[in-house]
Amino acid sequence: MTLKIYNSLSGEKEVFKPINPKTIGMYVCGPTVYSNVHLGNVRTFMSFDFIFRSLTHLGYNVRYVRNITDAGHLTDDGDVDNDRFVKQSRLEKLEPMEIVQKYTVDFHKVLDVFNLLPPTIEPTATGHILEQIELTQKLIDSGFAYESNGSVYFDVAAYNERGLNYGELSRRNIEELFANTRDLDGQNEKKNPQDFALWKAASPAHIMRWNSPWGEGFPGWHLECTAMSTKYLGENFDIHGGGMDLKFPHHECEIAQGKACNGVSPVNYWLHANMLTMNGQRMSKSTGNYILPMELVSGSNDFFDKAFDPSVVRFNFLQAHYRSVLDISNEAMLASEKGYQRLMEAVKIVSEFDESSCKSQSTFDLKTWKDKCYEALTDDFNSPILISHLFEAVNFIFKLKDDKESLALEDFKELQTLLNGFVIDVLGLKTTEESNPEKLDQALQVLIELRNQARKAKNFELSDQIRDRLLAEGIELKDGREGTTYSLF
Repeated sequence: MTLKIYNSLSGEKEVFKPINPKTIGMYVCGPTVYSNVHLGNVRTFMSFDFIFRSLTHLGYNVRYVRNITDAGHLTDDGDVDNDRFVKQSRLEKLEPMEIVQKYTVDFHKVLDVFNLLPPTIEPTATGHILEQIELTQKLIDSGFAYESNGSVYFDVAAYNERGLNYGELSRRNIEELFANTRDLDGQNEKKNPQDFALWKAASPAHIMRWNSPWGEGFPGWHLECTAMSTKYLGENFDIHGGGMDLKFPHHECEIAQGKACNGVSPVNYWLHANMLTMNGQRMSKSTGNYILPMELVSGSNDFFDKAFDPSVVRFNFLQAHYRSVLDISNEAMLASEKGYQRLMEAVKIVSEFDESSCKSQSTFDLKTWKDKCYEALTDDFNSPILISHLFEAVNFIFKLKDDKESLALEDFKELQTLLNGFVIDVLGLKTTEESNPEKLDQALQVLIELRNQARKAKNFELSDQIRDRLLAEGIELKDGREGTTYSLF
Protein backbone atom coordinates (compact mmCIF):
# COMPACT_ATOMS: atom_id res chain seq x y z
CA MET A 1 0.00 0.00 0.00
CA THR A 2 1.05 3.60 -0.58
CA LEU A 3 2.33 5.35 2.54
CA LYS A 4 0.98 8.87 3.06
CA ILE A 5 2.47 11.28 5.59
CA TYR A 6 1.13 14.62 6.77
CA ASN A 7 3.85 17.14 5.97
CA SER A 8 3.78 20.22 8.24
CA LEU A 9 5.66 22.14 5.55
CA SER A 10 2.88 21.78 2.95
CA GLY A 11 0.02 21.34 5.43
CA GLU A 12 -1.18 18.29 3.50
CA LYS A 13 -0.89 14.53 3.42
CA GLU A 14 1.65 13.56 0.80
CA VAL A 15 2.67 10.28 -0.78
CA PHE A 16 5.93 9.31 0.89
CA LYS A 17 8.80 9.19 -1.60
CA PRO A 18 12.06 8.35 0.18
CA ILE A 19 15.32 9.69 -1.19
CA ASN A 20 16.74 6.18 -1.06
CA PRO A 21 14.05 3.51 -1.61
CA LYS A 22 15.73 1.14 0.84
CA THR A 23 16.96 3.40 3.64
CA ILE A 24 15.14 6.26 5.37
CA GLY A 25 16.84 9.02 7.33
CA MET A 26 14.79 10.26 10.31
CA TYR A 27 15.86 12.89 12.83
CA VAL A 28 13.88 13.69 15.99
CA CYS A 29 14.72 16.50 18.39
CA GLY A 30 15.66 14.91 21.70
CA PRO A 31 15.47 16.13 25.30
CA THR A 32 17.22 19.02 27.01
CA VAL A 33 18.68 17.13 29.95
CA TYR A 34 18.56 19.64 32.79
CA SER A 35 15.58 18.08 34.64
CA ASN A 36 13.40 14.96 34.73
CA VAL A 37 11.73 14.13 31.44
CA HIS A 38 8.07 15.13 31.70
CA LEU A 39 5.03 13.19 30.51
CA GLY A 40 4.46 15.46 27.51
CA ASN A 41 7.98 14.64 26.31
CA VAL A 42 7.26 10.94 26.73
CA ARG A 43 4.17 11.30 24.56
CA THR A 44 6.22 12.96 21.79
CA PHE A 45 9.02 10.38 21.89
CA MET A 46 6.47 7.55 22.06
CA SER A 47 4.76 8.94 18.94
CA PHE A 48 8.00 8.81 17.00
CA ASP A 49 8.84 5.41 18.45
CA PHE A 50 5.54 4.23 16.97
CA ILE A 51 6.42 5.87 13.64
CA PHE A 52 9.89 4.28 13.74
CA ARG A 53 8.37 0.86 14.48
CA SER A 54 5.75 1.33 11.73
CA LEU A 55 8.31 2.24 9.09
CA THR A 56 10.42 -0.77 10.07
CA HIS A 57 7.37 -3.03 9.96
CA LEU A 58 6.54 -1.72 6.48
CA GLY A 59 9.95 -2.91 5.31
CA TYR A 60 12.06 0.24 5.45
CA ASN A 61 15.55 0.31 6.89
CA VAL A 62 15.51 3.41 9.12
CA ARG A 63 18.50 5.36 10.38
CA TYR A 64 16.88 7.03 13.37
CA VAL A 65 18.87 9.88 14.91
CA ARG A 66 17.67 11.50 18.15
CA ASN A 67 19.94 14.03 19.84
CA ILE A 68 20.67 14.94 23.44
CA THR A 69 20.77 18.70 24.11
CA ASP A 70 23.34 19.22 26.85
CA ALA A 71 24.38 22.84 26.14
CA GLY A 72 23.23 26.02 24.50
CA HIS A 73 19.95 26.94 26.16
CA LEU A 74 20.69 30.53 27.17
CA THR A 75 17.78 32.91 26.59
CA ASP A 76 18.08 35.90 24.27
CA ASP A 77 18.66 38.40 27.06
CA GLY A 78 22.13 36.94 27.65
CA ASP A 79 21.59 36.54 31.41
CA VAL A 80 23.61 33.57 32.68
CA ASP A 81 21.02 33.06 35.42
CA ASN A 82 18.57 32.01 32.71
CA ASP A 83 20.82 29.27 31.37
CA ARG A 84 18.93 26.10 32.29
CA PHE A 85 22.00 23.97 32.93
CA VAL A 86 23.79 26.58 35.00
CA LYS A 87 20.64 27.40 36.96
CA GLN A 88 19.96 23.74 37.78
CA SER A 89 23.60 23.11 38.70
CA ARG A 90 23.35 25.91 41.26
CA LEU A 91 20.10 24.56 42.69
CA GLU A 92 21.46 21.04 43.07
CA LYS A 93 25.04 22.10 43.89
CA LEU A 94 26.40 19.97 41.06
CA GLU A 95 28.61 20.67 38.06
CA PRO A 96 26.64 21.27 34.83
CA MET A 97 27.91 18.04 33.28
CA GLU A 98 26.82 16.16 36.42
CA ILE A 99 23.34 17.57 35.78
CA VAL A 100 23.61 16.39 32.18
CA GLN A 101 24.62 12.87 33.22
CA LYS A 102 21.98 12.61 35.95
CA TYR A 103 19.06 13.55 33.73
CA THR A 104 20.32 11.69 30.65
CA VAL A 105 20.27 8.52 32.75
CA ASP A 106 16.76 9.42 33.96
CA PHE A 107 15.60 9.98 30.39
CA HIS A 108 16.87 6.58 29.23
CA LYS A 109 15.37 4.78 32.22
CA VAL A 110 11.95 6.32 31.70
CA LEU A 111 11.87 5.55 27.97
CA ASP A 112 12.98 1.99 28.68
CA VAL A 113 10.08 1.57 31.15
CA PHE A 114 7.64 2.55 28.39
CA ASN A 115 9.35 0.16 25.94
CA LEU A 116 10.70 2.75 23.50
CA LEU A 117 13.33 1.43 21.12
CA PRO A 118 16.69 3.22 21.22
CA PRO A 119 17.56 5.37 18.20
CA THR A 120 20.18 4.20 15.73
CA ILE A 121 22.42 7.14 16.71
CA GLU A 122 22.10 9.40 19.77
CA PRO A 123 24.57 12.29 19.40
CA THR A 124 25.09 15.07 21.95
CA ALA A 125 25.45 18.81 21.38
CA THR A 126 28.70 19.00 23.37
CA GLY A 127 30.12 16.13 21.31
CA HIS A 128 29.73 18.18 18.12
CA ILE A 129 31.16 21.59 19.02
CA LEU A 130 33.66 21.47 16.16
CA GLU A 131 30.94 20.81 13.58
CA GLN A 132 28.89 23.72 14.94
CA ILE A 133 31.86 26.09 14.78
CA GLU A 134 32.52 25.03 11.18
CA LEU A 135 28.88 25.62 10.21
CA THR A 136 28.93 29.04 11.86
CA GLN A 137 32.04 30.04 9.95
CA LYS A 138 30.49 28.81 6.71
CA LEU A 139 27.42 30.99 7.32
CA ILE A 140 29.63 34.02 8.04
CA ASP A 141 31.65 33.43 4.88
CA SER A 142 28.49 33.18 2.75
CA GLY A 143 27.03 36.40 4.17
CA PHE A 144 24.20 34.79 6.13
CA ALA A 145 25.68 35.51 9.56
CA TYR A 146 27.69 38.20 11.33
CA GLU A 147 29.88 38.49 14.43
CA SER A 148 29.04 40.97 17.19
CA ASN A 149 30.96 41.31 20.46
CA GLY A 150 32.13 37.70 20.36
CA SER A 151 28.69 36.33 19.47
CA VAL A 152 27.53 35.26 16.02
CA TYR A 153 23.97 35.75 14.73
CA PHE A 154 22.07 34.46 11.73
CA ASP A 155 21.00 37.39 9.54
CA VAL A 156 17.30 36.75 8.84
CA ALA A 157 16.92 39.89 6.70
CA ALA A 158 19.87 38.90 4.48
CA TYR A 159 18.35 35.42 4.14
CA ASN A 160 15.03 36.82 2.89
CA GLU A 161 16.70 39.38 0.64
CA ARG A 162 18.15 36.48 -1.34
CA GLY A 163 14.69 35.18 -2.16
CA LEU A 164 14.49 32.68 0.69
CA ASN A 165 11.57 32.54 3.08
CA TYR A 166 12.12 32.57 6.83
CA GLY A 167 8.71 31.59 8.20
CA GLU A 168 7.73 29.03 5.56
CA LEU A 169 7.15 26.19 8.05
CA SER A 170 5.14 28.16 10.61
CA ARG A 171 3.56 30.35 7.89
CA ARG A 172 4.67 33.59 9.53
CA ASN A 173 5.13 36.81 7.65
CA ILE A 174 8.67 38.08 8.13
CA GLU A 175 7.67 41.74 7.84
CA GLU A 176 5.13 41.31 10.63
CA LEU A 177 7.72 39.52 12.73
CA PHE A 178 10.11 42.44 12.36
CA ALA A 179 7.40 44.96 13.18
CA ASN A 180 5.97 43.19 16.23
CA THR A 181 9.08 41.81 17.93
CA ARG A 182 10.88 43.60 20.72
CA ASP A 183 14.65 43.22 20.95
CA LEU A 184 15.41 41.72 24.35
CA ASP A 185 19.18 41.92 23.94
CA GLY A 186 20.30 44.79 26.16
CA GLN A 187 23.65 45.11 24.38
CA ASN A 188 21.97 45.69 21.02
CA GLU A 189 24.22 43.09 19.47
CA LYS A 190 21.73 42.02 16.80
CA LYS A 191 20.90 43.88 13.59
CA ASN A 192 17.29 42.73 13.85
CA PRO A 193 15.24 41.25 16.68
CA GLN A 194 14.53 38.07 14.68
CA ASP A 195 18.22 37.27 14.20
CA PHE A 196 19.06 34.19 16.24
CA ALA A 197 22.29 33.13 17.91
CA LEU A 198 24.60 30.65 16.22
CA TRP A 199 27.33 31.18 18.78
CA LYS A 200 27.08 33.07 22.07
CA ALA A 201 29.98 34.76 23.86
CA ALA A 202 30.37 33.40 27.39
CA SER A 203 30.24 35.82 30.30
CA PRO A 204 32.80 35.35 33.11
CA ALA A 205 30.13 33.56 35.17
CA HIS A 206 29.27 31.07 32.46
CA ILE A 207 30.71 27.62 33.21
CA MET A 208 30.03 25.71 29.98
CA ARG A 209 32.32 27.33 27.38
CA TRP A 210 34.51 26.40 24.44
CA ASN A 211 37.16 28.15 22.35
CA SER A 212 36.15 29.48 18.95
CA PRO A 213 37.44 31.94 16.32
CA TRP A 214 35.21 34.57 17.99
CA GLY A 215 36.34 33.93 21.55
CA GLU A 216 35.18 31.65 24.32
CA GLY A 217 31.49 30.80 24.16
CA PHE A 218 28.94 28.11 23.46
CA PRO A 219 26.68 27.17 20.52
CA GLY A 220 23.14 28.36 19.96
CA TRP A 221 20.33 25.88 20.45
CA HIS A 222 19.15 25.74 16.83
CA LEU A 223 22.58 25.10 15.34
CA GLU A 224 23.19 21.75 17.06
CA CYS A 225 20.37 19.95 15.24
CA THR A 226 21.55 21.20 11.85
CA ALA A 227 25.10 20.08 12.64
CA MET A 228 24.14 16.62 13.83
CA SER A 229 21.36 15.85 11.33
CA THR A 230 23.52 16.76 8.33
CA LYS A 231 26.50 14.84 9.70
CA TYR A 232 24.59 11.58 10.10
CA LEU A 233 21.82 11.89 7.49
CA GLY A 234 23.20 14.24 4.84
CA GLU A 235 22.35 17.73 3.61
CA ASN A 236 18.89 16.57 2.54
CA PHE A 237 17.09 13.73 4.34
CA ASP A 238 13.62 12.26 4.57
CA ILE A 239 11.92 12.95 7.91
CA HIS A 240 12.39 15.42 10.76
CA GLY A 241 10.16 15.14 13.80
CA GLY A 242 9.51 16.83 17.11
CA GLY A 243 6.86 18.37 19.30
CA MET A 244 4.45 20.98 17.93
CA ASP A 245 6.08 23.57 20.19
CA LEU A 246 9.34 23.27 18.23
CA LYS A 247 7.86 24.31 14.90
CA PHE A 248 8.74 27.94 15.61
CA PRO A 249 11.38 29.07 16.09
CA HIS A 250 13.51 25.93 16.37
CA HIS A 251 12.56 24.06 13.22
CA GLU A 252 12.12 27.28 11.28
CA CYS A 253 15.72 28.15 12.14
CA GLU A 254 16.90 24.69 11.12
CA ILE A 255 15.39 25.13 7.66
CA ALA A 256 17.07 28.54 7.29
CA GLN A 257 20.45 27.22 8.44
CA GLY A 258 20.25 24.22 6.13
CA LYS A 259 19.29 26.22 3.06
CA ALA A 260 21.86 28.92 3.77
CA CYS A 261 24.67 26.41 4.34
CA ASN A 262 23.97 23.86 1.63
CA GLY A 263 21.64 25.50 -0.87
CA VAL A 264 18.96 22.82 -0.46
CA SER A 265 15.98 22.32 1.83
CA PRO A 266 17.30 20.05 4.58
CA VAL A 267 14.16 17.94 5.09
CA ASN A 268 11.46 16.58 2.79
CA TYR A 269 8.82 15.72 5.40
CA TRP A 270 8.30 17.59 8.68
CA LEU A 271 6.25 15.72 11.30
CA HIS A 272 4.99 17.27 14.54
CA ALA A 273 3.40 15.54 17.52
CA ASN A 274 0.71 17.40 19.42
CA MET A 275 0.54 18.25 23.12
CA LEU A 276 -0.61 16.31 26.17
CA THR A 277 -3.18 17.66 28.62
CA MET A 278 -4.45 16.28 31.92
CA ASN A 279 -8.05 16.52 33.11
CA GLY A 280 -8.77 18.94 30.27
CA GLN A 281 -6.02 21.40 31.23
CA ARG A 282 -2.49 22.06 30.05
CA MET A 283 0.10 20.36 32.22
CA SER A 284 2.09 22.95 34.17
CA LYS A 285 4.19 22.99 37.31
CA SER A 286 3.03 26.50 38.12
CA THR A 287 -0.65 25.49 38.26
CA GLY A 288 -0.02 22.17 40.00
CA ASN A 289 -1.62 20.24 37.12
CA TYR A 290 1.54 18.23 36.63
CA ILE A 291 2.74 14.65 37.01
CA LEU A 292 6.01 12.88 36.22
CA PRO A 293 5.95 9.68 34.14
CA MET A 294 7.07 7.40 36.97
CA GLU A 295 4.51 8.93 39.33
CA LEU A 296 1.81 7.72 36.96
CA VAL A 297 3.36 4.25 36.89
CA SER A 298 3.96 4.00 40.65
CA GLY A 299 0.67 5.59 41.71
CA SER A 300 2.51 8.20 43.82
CA ASN A 301 0.31 11.14 42.81
CA ASP A 302 -2.93 12.92 43.72
CA PHE A 303 -4.59 12.69 40.29
CA PHE A 304 -5.09 8.96 39.70
CA ASP A 305 -6.74 6.31 41.90
CA LYS A 306 -4.08 3.68 41.31
CA ALA A 307 -0.80 2.82 39.62
CA PHE A 308 -0.94 2.04 35.91
CA ASP A 309 1.26 -0.40 34.09
CA PRO A 310 3.58 1.26 31.53
CA SER A 311 1.94 -0.73 28.72
CA VAL A 312 -1.47 0.59 29.79
CA VAL A 313 -0.10 4.13 29.59
CA ARG A 314 1.39 3.39 26.20
CA PHE A 315 -1.89 1.90 24.98
CA ASN A 316 -3.73 4.99 26.22
CA PHE A 317 -1.34 7.34 24.41
CA LEU A 318 -1.62 5.44 21.12
CA GLN A 319 -5.41 5.62 21.18
CA ALA A 320 -4.98 9.21 20.01
CA HIS A 321 -3.39 10.14 16.68
CA TYR A 322 0.04 11.67 17.10
CA ARG A 323 -1.17 14.96 15.56
CA SER A 324 -4.14 15.21 17.95
CA VAL A 325 -4.18 16.69 21.45
CA LEU A 326 -4.28 13.86 23.99
CA ASP A 327 -6.02 14.34 27.32
CA ILE A 328 -5.37 11.89 30.14
CA SER A 329 -7.60 11.40 33.16
CA ASN A 330 -8.32 8.75 35.77
CA GLU A 331 -11.40 7.58 33.85
CA ALA A 332 -9.52 7.41 30.53
CA MET A 333 -6.68 5.42 32.08
CA LEU A 334 -9.10 2.94 33.71
CA ALA A 335 -10.86 2.45 30.36
CA SER A 336 -7.50 1.94 28.64
CA GLU A 337 -6.54 -0.64 31.25
CA LYS A 338 -9.64 -2.70 30.45
CA GLY A 339 -9.00 -2.39 26.72
CA TYR A 340 -5.35 -3.33 27.08
CA GLN A 341 -6.19 -6.40 29.18
CA ARG A 342 -8.77 -7.60 26.66
CA LEU A 343 -6.36 -7.06 23.77
CA MET A 344 -3.54 -8.95 25.48
CA GLU A 345 -5.89 -11.74 26.52
CA ALA A 346 -6.76 -12.18 22.84
CA VAL A 347 -3.05 -12.33 21.98
CA LYS A 348 -2.66 -15.03 24.63
CA ILE A 349 -5.63 -17.02 23.32
CA VAL A 350 -4.16 -17.04 19.81
CA SER A 351 -0.70 -18.00 21.09
CA GLU A 352 -2.18 -20.98 22.98
CA PHE A 353 -4.76 -21.96 20.37
CA ASP A 354 -4.72 -25.62 19.40
CA GLU A 355 -4.10 -25.91 15.66
CA SER A 356 -6.08 -29.14 15.60
CA SER A 357 -9.17 -27.06 16.38
CA CYS A 358 -8.90 -25.29 13.02
CA LYS A 359 -11.66 -25.94 10.50
CA SER A 360 -11.64 -26.22 6.75
CA GLN A 361 -13.07 -22.72 6.33
CA SER A 362 -12.91 -19.40 8.17
CA THR A 363 -15.81 -17.26 9.28
CA PHE A 364 -13.43 -14.31 9.52
CA ASP A 365 -12.49 -12.32 6.41
CA LEU A 366 -8.78 -12.16 7.19
CA LYS A 367 -7.73 -10.47 3.95
CA THR A 368 -10.18 -7.59 4.33
CA TRP A 369 -9.18 -7.15 7.98
CA LYS A 370 -5.48 -7.19 7.11
CA ASP A 371 -5.99 -4.60 4.37
CA LYS A 372 -7.87 -2.30 6.76
CA CYS A 373 -5.06 -2.54 9.33
CA TYR A 374 -2.43 -1.60 6.76
CA GLU A 375 -4.63 1.17 5.38
CA ALA A 376 -4.66 2.71 8.86
CA LEU A 377 -0.93 2.26 9.32
CA THR A 378 -0.09 3.81 5.95
CA ASP A 379 -2.55 6.69 6.41
CA ASP A 380 -0.17 8.95 8.34
CA PHE A 381 0.43 6.28 11.03
CA ASN A 382 -3.16 6.30 12.28
CA SER A 383 -2.78 4.37 15.53
CA PRO A 384 -6.38 4.84 16.85
CA ILE A 385 -7.90 3.46 13.64
CA LEU A 386 -5.41 0.58 13.68
CA ILE A 387 -6.41 -0.22 17.28
CA SER A 388 -10.11 -0.14 16.36
CA HIS A 389 -9.46 -2.72 13.64
CA LEU A 390 -7.44 -4.86 16.04
CA PHE A 391 -10.48 -5.06 18.28
CA GLU A 392 -12.50 -6.45 15.37
CA ALA A 393 -10.08 -9.38 15.49
CA VAL A 394 -10.22 -9.44 19.31
CA ASN A 395 -14.02 -9.88 19.26
CA PHE A 396 -13.66 -12.70 16.74
CA ILE A 397 -10.95 -14.40 18.82
CA PHE A 398 -13.12 -14.51 21.95
CA LYS A 399 -15.95 -16.05 19.92
CA LEU A 400 -13.45 -18.48 18.39
CA LYS A 401 -12.45 -19.53 21.89
CA ASP A 402 -16.10 -20.28 22.69
CA ASP A 403 -16.38 -22.28 19.45
CA LYS A 404 -18.83 -19.75 18.00
CA GLU A 405 -16.56 -18.96 15.04
CA SER A 406 -14.21 -21.03 12.90
CA LEU A 407 -10.76 -20.46 11.44
CA ALA A 408 -8.85 -22.32 8.75
CA LEU A 409 -5.32 -23.43 9.61
CA GLU A 410 -3.72 -21.18 7.01
CA ASP A 411 -5.66 -18.16 8.26
CA PHE A 412 -4.86 -19.02 11.88
CA LYS A 413 -1.11 -18.91 11.26
CA GLU A 414 -1.36 -15.59 9.42
CA LEU A 415 -3.65 -14.09 12.08
CA GLN A 416 -1.18 -15.11 14.77
CA THR A 417 1.70 -13.49 12.86
CA LEU A 418 -0.25 -10.32 12.07
CA LEU A 419 -1.61 -9.88 15.60
CA ASN A 420 1.83 -10.22 17.15
CA GLY A 421 3.28 -7.92 14.51
CA PHE A 422 0.76 -5.14 15.09
CA VAL A 423 0.44 -5.42 18.88
CA ILE A 424 3.97 -6.30 19.96
CA ASP A 425 6.19 -4.94 17.18
CA VAL A 426 4.25 -1.88 15.95
CA LEU A 427 2.30 -0.68 18.99
CA GLY A 428 5.18 -1.76 21.23
CA LEU A 429 2.94 -3.28 23.90
CA LYS A 430 4.27 -5.93 26.24
CA THR A 431 2.29 -9.04 27.08
CA THR A 432 0.67 -9.26 30.50
CA GLU A 433 3.32 -11.78 31.52
CA GLU A 434 6.07 -9.31 30.59
CA SER A 435 4.36 -6.27 32.08
CA ASN A 436 2.49 -7.01 35.32
CA PRO A 437 2.64 -4.60 38.26
CA GLU A 438 1.13 -7.16 40.67
CA LYS A 439 3.94 -9.61 40.01
CA LEU A 440 6.48 -6.81 40.40
CA ASP A 441 4.95 -5.86 43.73
CA GLN A 442 5.02 -9.47 44.91
CA ALA A 443 8.68 -9.84 43.90
CA LEU A 444 9.62 -6.62 45.68
CA GLN A 445 7.78 -7.67 48.82
CA VAL A 446 9.87 -10.85 48.85
CA LEU A 447 13.07 -8.81 48.55
CA ILE A 448 11.91 -6.42 51.29
CA GLU A 449 11.23 -9.39 53.58
CA LEU A 450 14.66 -10.88 52.83
CA ARG A 451 16.24 -7.51 53.62
CA ASN A 452 14.31 -7.27 56.90
CA GLN A 453 15.50 -10.75 57.86
CA ALA A 454 19.08 -9.75 57.07
CA ARG A 455 18.74 -6.67 59.28
CA LYS A 456 17.35 -8.71 62.16
CA ALA A 457 20.30 -11.08 61.81
CA LYS A 458 22.57 -8.00 61.79
CA ASN A 459 23.75 -8.93 58.31
CA PHE A 460 23.94 -5.29 57.30
CA GLU A 461 26.18 -6.01 54.33
CA LEU A 462 23.44 -8.10 52.67
CA SER A 463 20.76 -5.61 53.73
CA ASP A 464 22.63 -2.72 52.13
CA GLN A 465 23.38 -4.77 49.04
CA ILE A 466 19.66 -5.45 48.43
CA ARG A 467 18.83 -1.76 48.96
CA ASP A 468 21.64 -0.53 46.68
CA ARG A 469 20.90 -3.02 43.89
CA LEU A 470 17.24 -2.01 43.85
CA LEU A 471 18.21 1.67 43.87
CA ALA A 472 20.45 1.11 40.86
CA GLU A 473 17.41 -0.30 39.03
CA GLY A 474 15.28 2.73 39.84
CA ILE A 475 13.52 1.34 42.95
CA GLU A 476 13.99 3.25 46.20
CA LEU A 477 13.25 1.61 49.56
CA LYS A 478 11.96 3.81 52.38
CA ASP A 479 12.00 2.63 56.01
CA GLY A 480 9.30 4.06 58.28
CA ARG A 481 7.40 3.33 61.44
CA GLU A 482 4.87 1.23 59.58
CA GLY A 483 7.48 -0.78 57.73
CA THR A 484 9.37 -0.57 54.46
CA THR A 485 7.79 0.83 51.31
CA TYR A 486 9.17 1.36 47.83
CA SER A 487 8.83 3.90 45.05
CA LEU A 488 9.85 3.82 41.41
CA PHE A 489 11.72 6.64 39.71
